[in-house]
Amino acid sequence: MDDRGSTANAEPSNGADEVKDQATAWLMLLTSGNATADDAEALRRWCAQSPAHQAAFAEAKLFWEVLGPAATEVSLRADRLARPSGAPARRVGRRAFIGGALAASAAAVAYVGPKPPFRLWPSLDELRADYRTGTGEQRQVALAEDVSLILNTQTSIGVRQMSPQSRAIELIAGEAAFTTARGDAPIDIFAASGRTSPGAARFEMRRDGEVVQVTCLDGLVEVTCHGRSVTVPPGRRLTYDGAGVQAPAAVDVAVATAWQQGQLIFRHERLARVVEEVNRYRPGRIVLLDRGLGERDVVATFHLSRIDEAVDYLARAFGARTRSLPGGLVLLG
Repeated sequence: MDDRGSTANAEPSNGADEVKDQATAWLMLLTSGNATADDAEALRRWCAQSPAHQAAFAEAKLFWEVLGPAATEVSLRADRLARPSGAPARRVGRRAFIGGALAASAAAVAYVGPKPPFRLWPSLDELRADYRTGTGEQRQVALAEDVSLILNTQTSIGVRQMSPQSRAIELIAGEAAFTTARGDAPIDIFAASGRTSPGAARFEMRRDGEVVQVTCLDGLVEVTCHGRSVTVPPGRRLTYDGAGVQAPAAVDVAVATAWQQGQLIFRHERLARVVEEVNRYRPGRIVLLDRGLGERDVVATFHLSRIDEAVDYLARAFGARTRSLPGGLVLLG
């Protein structure tokens, strides 16, 4: 594993989601028993960056209040932590807050809707899936003699129809590798607003919310979305979302399929993107507290069987500090 600090890929990131993650991480730090007055001062500066930061922290507090009586003291503890600058750092008494909060996950699902924060539990749609993998898990499934797939981590598949005339499945969330042969009945894979129709082919599909990627490895696949049909040849990846369909682009097949060999390979990716990907494979979550740090460039290979080594490596490579909290939450910044 290595890092070559050259210019980062200017790949867009979801800034709103990053701010929400940071807000929840700040709140969990304040209730972990590891926070100091210096942390509270840093939180005040973080909230002062913009109204969006203030709103995200307020929303995080409201969320945790739903999860248990212990959270009602969060704001009081934050106030007690907020000492004047220069006041000596002190520890805040530990509370059994996070464990009790997670035990109330049913209330949380009702509050937050279909997208749980930090992926602490599967969404309602994922729970209804016919086939599903947990964090760090992979699973092989044979749907028919001519249709097999490998489910990657945090992946959910639903079977819509399997008949002699027509077969249809849905990629609800996550990533899967498909192998299809020419059978008596066609098969369609639905994901978000599109449909993928393969012949005899090997291909991968990944769905992150409304964003879907279809990567062809062998044969041809046809993707239909927004009234437009596009054929994806080997070595190309097509991306679509609610706004439209992008033209198929060349892809590094070795990097794209590395997860099937138990690896994650990054070639000049933004650190924020690397952290986002590593988070899919380990319990809990790594949260970047410094957006500038997230723009740093990463070249690295991680082994899925030792994915926790990625945290220490990234911290050393960029001279960042880490703070570990219950539930596998790690603050990096």
